[in-house]
Amino acid sequence: MNTNDTHSPGGAAAGSLSEYLLGLSLSVILTAVPFAVVMSGTLGETLSIILILLCAIGQVMVQLVFFLHMNTSSQQMWNSVSGIFVVLLVVILIVGSLWIMQHLNHNMLMGH
Repeated sequence: MNTNDTHSPGGAAAGSLSEYLLGLSLSVILTAVPFAVVMSGTLGETLSIILILLCAIGQVMVQLVFFLHMNTSSQQMWNSVSGIFVVLLVVILIVGSLWIMQHLNHNMLMGH
């Protein structure tokens, strides 16, 4: 077996140390920035929430690319399709839950 081969015996790609360190650095930055903004209170509530959401999306992308080695190759098609399916299910679950809670709140307050 070639020592320069970046594939493990199972065929899954393994990243180099520099890729893992870059992913770790980006993950720490994308965690520290929202934490610092919330703790300092310098931004308003709306801007803080938007920043947190953007950093969370960036964090997910960093995890997928640097640690799970997902890319746009045809070999990753099923991983991408299943990932999109999971995201769709989570969105349906969250939006549906919020809709139900809002509907219940509205109906419970009708007598007041």
